Amino acid sequence: MVSFFTDYSHVLSDDHQFVIPKRAILNIEDMVMWEKSEAYFEYFGFINAMNEVATGKTCRGQYPKSPAVEAILALLTTFKGWVSEIPPIEQPQRFGNKAFRTWYDRLKKEIDDLLHFTLADRFHIALTELKYYLQEGFGNATRIDYGTGHEMSFCMFLCGLFKIGAFTEQDKLAVVCYIFPRYLDVVRHLQRVYNMEPAGSRGVWALDDYQFIPFIWGSAQLIGHPHLEPSRFMLPEFISKYSNDYMFISCIEYILEVKIGPFAEHSNQLWNISGIASWEKVNTGLLKMYKGEVLSKFPVIQHVLFGSVFSIKQAEQQDSGRRGNRISDLANQSNAT
Repeated sequence: MVSFFTDYSHVLSDDHQFVIPKRAILNIEDMVMWEKSEAYFEYFGFINAMNEVATGKTCRGQYPKSPAVEAILALLTTFKGWVSEIPPIEQPQRFGNKAFRTWYDRLKKEIDDLLHFTLADRFHIALTELKYYLQEGFGNATRIDYGTGHEMSFCMFLCGLFKIGAFTEQDKLAVVCYIFPRYLDVVRHLQRVYNMEPAGSRGVWALDDYQFIPFIWGSAQLIGHPHLEPSRFMLPEFISKYSNDYMFISCIEYILEVKIGPFAEHSNQLWNISGIASWEKVNTGLLKMYKGEVLSKFPVIQHVLFGSVFSIKQAEQQDSGRRGNRISDLANQSNAT
């Protein structure tokens, strides 16, 4: 199987057999299987490829928007709109408002019809598999929490749309700079309104309570910025000026809205970034940190779903090198855009 990020001209065949995805990493010993799987290389390759695409780009740039991109943006707006129809309920506990379960039940009930309306007919057969990645991308209704595993599920949904051909190479900038920020807007709204708990947060030692990917892609966006160096991202004038342009700055603004106290105390890992010399080094470090703190953690990966689009089957060793080279090719393409 050739993944979209290695060669955009190859997508899953018309006769591809889609399945209902399921968990496969059931104990910590299974992590070795995950780290050698096709799914691992597909997913991290996607994160790397989109990271290259994001380099030097802003969220307010003018990029092509295909009908598929417009449709996913509209879908996310619909999800956010439901929140006003399902207000939080009065309850004794502060965190985890149970109204989120009503919102999530509506998501599960309507997701099939909405996705069939959103995507062209030829992609409907893939929705039996891909819908679960979208469904899992907004939090857990039992625990009423949200974390990097849910974020990962949504990214897998985006990757899957490339793999089935619903998104094409021309959509790459819109996916990073339009769709993912719109997704962040939705999940932040859910977190605030329903007081969702951070899933598996490590507190002050975590990069962030809820997200990771926007720090990676957001730091890539800032590479080469003429004024905003890592040492200056905490300055109020830069936050107010650039929060709508760069995901990294948007994340900082959100943290300052929802947390109290000195930033260096409640977000120490992010504070340390201000001491790094360049955004290139920040970006490289965050990619490594993501592999170590998210992709290598059983509490996160135990919830990942595997099927035909993201297979637990062991990847061929020769593919790993080839994929790495092709990712470099994609980087060259994106830098020329």
